[in-house]
Amino acid sequence: MSEGTIAATFLIVFRETLEASLIVAIILTALVRLNQKRYFSHVMWSSISAVVVSILVGTVLLGATDKLQGKFQTIIEGTISIAACVILTYMIFWMDRQGRYIKSELETQVEEAVTRGEFIAIVSLPFLSVFREGAETVLFLLAVASQNSGAVSLLGGSSGFLLAALIAIGIFILGKRVPLRPFFRATGFLLLLIAAGLLAYGIHELQEIGWVPAMIEHVWDINHIFNEKVGLGAFAKALFGYNGNPSLLEVVAYGAYLIAIPLFLKQKQAVPVKTA
Repeated sequence: MSEGTIAATFLIVFRETLEASLIVAIILTALVRLNQKRYFSHVMWSSISAVVVSILVGTVLLGATDKLQGKFQTIIEGTISIAACVILTYMIFWMDRQGRYIKSELETQVEEAVTRGEFIAIVSLPFLSVFREGAETVLFLLAVASQNSGAVSLLGGSSGFLLAALIAIGIFILGKRVPLRPFFRATGFLLLLIAAGLLAYGIHELQEIGWVPAMIEHVWDINHIFNEKVGLGAFAKALFGYNGNPSLLEVVAYGAYLIAIPLFLKQKQAVPVKTA
């Protein structure tokens, strides 16, 4: 397994786990403020259940895609890669736009649930929040696996999970404010590179079955210089979707994505926030 696969798995799991862990930490903090620590155990087992369900779903789907062969496998891999690119892009925009409001919205929901004594709401809130992140992780890892002969890194995934969980626990215990917005923007940039690679790979797979025109089959071929199957080339392929001999459509899509999406994101960030 290449270092790129490990790095891609680590980054995706780390980012998604940190988001889920911070949500759980916000819910627990709200319960402390409301003097409702008796719900701690419910929040924890609900969150753990969501993680377990996500892992089971991911294992089943990964096993199912591994058994696919021929044209159908190519269709599924191409579709998953493009879908992962779309959702990954949406997630980056959503976090940049709504990240500053998550805390207040969650606290309001927790307070309303506690006030009304809605046990199901108190349990379902962390479950649904964590499962959403878990479902996204499953989709992204399936897309990464499709680029790397069905492989994802257990080391990268477990390391990303543990590090993110430890950071969230530290924030909760210390009770200090941490400027996470710069962090999410930095990791968001790396995720944009991964998303661009997923888009190009998805197009490549659909070209294989003739669903998408290649325009020019190989714009260049530099695999003799920077081979996508070995060394740094394999790392770049696993992490950023590098292709040593791409078609014209792959190059155009990859370049257009990396130009248009950051510009659009910057434009959104420049729009002043309206206050009531």
